[in-house]
Amino acid sequence: MAKEFKRYLVTSALPYANGPVHIGHLAGVYIPSDIYTRYLRLKGCDVISVCGSDEHGVPITIKARKEGVSPQQIVDRYHELIKKSFEGLGMSFDIYSRTSSKTHAETASAFFRKLYDEGKFIEKTSMQYYDEEAQTFLADRYIVGTCPKCGNDRAYGDQCEKCGSTLSPDELIEPHSAVSGSIPVKRETKHWYLPLDQYEGFLREWILDGHKEWKSNVYGQCKSWLDGGLQPRAVSRDLDWGIPVPVEGAEGKVLYVWFDAPIGYISATKDLTPDWEKYWKSEDTKMVHFIGKDNIVFHCIVFPSMLKAHGGYILPENVPANEFLNLEGDKISTSRNWAVWLHEYLEEFPGKEDVLRYVLCANAPETKDNDFTWKDFQARNNNELVAVLGNFVNRALVLTQKYYGGTVPACGELNDYDRETIAEVAAVKTSLESNIENYRFREALKDAMNIARIGNKYLADTEPWKVIKSDPARVETILYVALQITANTAIAIEPFMPFSAAKMLRMLAVEKFSWESLGATDLIPAGHTIGTPELLFEKIEDDVIQRQLDKLAATKAANAAAEASQNVECQKDTIQFDDFQKMDIRVSTILEAEKVAKTKKLLKLTVDTGIDRRVIVSGIAEHFTPEELVGKQVLVLVNLAPRELKGITSNGMILMAEDASGKLRLLQPDEKTNNGAIVG
Repeated sequence: MAKEFKRYLVTSALPYANGPVHIGHLAGVYIPSDIYTRYLRLKGCDVISVCGSDEHGVPITIKARKEGVSPQQIVDRYHELIKKSFEGLGMSFDIYSRTSSKTHAETASAFFRKLYDEGKFIEKTSMQYYDEEAQTFLADRYIVGTCPKCGNDRAYGDQCEKCGSTLSPDELIEPHSAVSGSIPVKRETKHWYLPLDQYEGFLREWILDGHKEWKSNVYGQCKSWLDGGLQPRAVSRDLDWGIPVPVEGAEGKVLYVWFDAPIGYISATKDLTPDWEKYWKSEDTKMVHFIGKDNIVFHCIVFPSMLKAHGGYILPENVPANEFLNLEGDKISTSRNWAVWLHEYLEEFPGKEDVLRYVLCANAPETKDNDFTWKDFQARNNNELVAVLGNFVNRALVLTQKYYGGTVPACGELNDYDRETIAEVAAVKTSLESNIENYRFREALKDAMNIARIGNKYLADTEPWKVIKSDPARVETILYVALQITANTAIAIEPFMPFSAAKMLRMLAVEKFSWESLGATDLIPAGHTIGTPELLFEKIEDDVIQRQLDKLAATKAANAAAEASQNVECQKDTIQFDDFQKMDIRVSTILEAEKVAKTKKLLKLTVDTGIDRRVIVSGIAEHFTPEELVGKQVLVLVNLAPRELKGITSNGMILMAEDASGKLRLLQPDEKTNNGAIVG
């Protein structure tokens, strides 16, 4: 039998304050969190929802260094932007805090100090990369080199963003400092570690035996980590931005952000209420963490181990992590600006907050990675929100206004179809509740929309606009029932689309209903006067969507250009003018071309250099056919020392250029030129 709880603590992953929030964050974490919280509030539960900006860590210092400002300026800017964006989308956090607050610094320091005083940490001295020029130890993100797996020469010390591989600084080929560009050296440094291996037994019993109901992606990742064996994890690092390690001999060291950040949930609750302990230390509280899959290990392995080591805190009952959302078939990337940013959406689509909430929930990556496309966004708005939900509500209200001057008619005798429809609406509640409480929000949204579908079908089948001519008394009953379905729809959609639910209540001229009212048939009494009907949703035209697609196309082109510029090889060693003058480059014409037997890349070319006819072997067979080369004028380095290739003596070199895609291009004169003309 499921345990009954007196109160709920809902946490949402703290977004990094080094950039705006995008749709991937919303679909993965914040929309599900808000749906769950709003549902609990409608049920009258004691629930608080906490979130805040994660304002420490290396990404923030990197951003600050690039912009030439302080880390504090970065976090101040993005904290306000993120907070305002969340408010604009209707995120109903009870508090949106920040980890640079005084309360958080005190809470995190006290947490560390208690574990330190009780001997819960181990001290380890290790060799880490140090930038002698900048006189600082380098965090993994400040070490750049070549990825050993894909050859990307801009991989970081913790990850290659090109192939997605997780790396360590020692794996990089030719590592160098992102701060000064110099080659780092290894230096000895001391840090404190949380010995996660000592908590394996506890974690196995708590997760693998006690929480088999967790989502398969969460449970599976936890099992994989535990089966692989846990290792001690550093809780401090050498950095000048963060919460100072509160012990003697720790100058220049701060709390590692993974240790610091989750304590932010506790400090936020402290700032919210003096009764914070009942939400964090009472077994009558159900704590639920909403996160993305990249945070599973921290919220299911690391943070619970921290809480266990500290003692006195409850552990999460569930951690319903989602997978990733892609954009137009490509991975969302902050660094490549490949995203739909929330603050930009709110500016470009005013009044359509619920459209985004609806689409991101309907397409949420609950069990696998999913894809957001602007065409799907348009289709769901036009074919579902406008054609189903909006159409039903509008017809019910407009017909009431038209036939009865906005006064709710009395309900006459119900026929069998009326009773079947009412029963069908009432039956939705059980499924809707079950899906929300088991974190199946996509299915729950279908349930809520199903009430509007039932209402649409009811009006289409009963045809009050026709029956009014022959049986006006029957129409009174039809519209009475339709208005009760409308009120039920407003209750059901409120967790998912709060702006639309509020608009429906205004049009019905009623106050918000409780969740327990869902399924009732007397929500709006006969004789009540409704408000003025308005369109709930508007159709989105093709040109609006095309503007968004054009915007993404421009981003893709800019990324391609940036990548091409990054792939340009560095300047070679300086030569003297005399060295250049030694090179004899002539305009030449290719007379004959044929593939070299038993090779894939080589072509045998006969060229007229103006001074002679000669054979040149060139490795361009994968880029050109022999037929397309014959007759072409090219540039040839004619005084290159002969070289034998596959038994053929090559006398010279055809000059080429390689573009960003790796395609070779012939270097040619702009117009027909005499063979033998000297280039210089």
